[in-house]
Amino acid sequence: MSGLTDKKCKPCEGGVAPLTRAQAETLAQHLSPQWVLSEAGPFLRREFKFVDFYRTMSFVNALAHIANIEDHHPDLEVGYNYCRVQYTTHAIKGLSENDFICAAKIDQIPLS
Repeated sequence: MSGLTDKKCKPCEGGVAPLTRAQAETLAQHLSPQWVLSEAGPFLRREFKFVDFYRTMSFVNALAHIANIEDHHPDLEVGYNYCRVQYTTHAIKGLSENDFICAAKIDQIPLS
């Protein structure tokens, strides 16, 4: 989908500025349009829907694999047939390129 999927997350321990709204909007153009930049705070969110619990958990496991490889972890809300994913980089209290790299990689997970 984009060059974001070819990148690897870089460790972020703070000390750098979060992305500006304009920078975040530019990076968001490389993601599925279902990803939403929150107006209320520096978050990138998307909700995924599934037909049953098995498919939901299969997706969550694939997402967890990406998160562990990249060492960048989202906040998740999981139910029987849905998974809500929210990214922010806690160390900088805002969005970083890592959030968009992981979102782009999640976009590549098959949803069927």
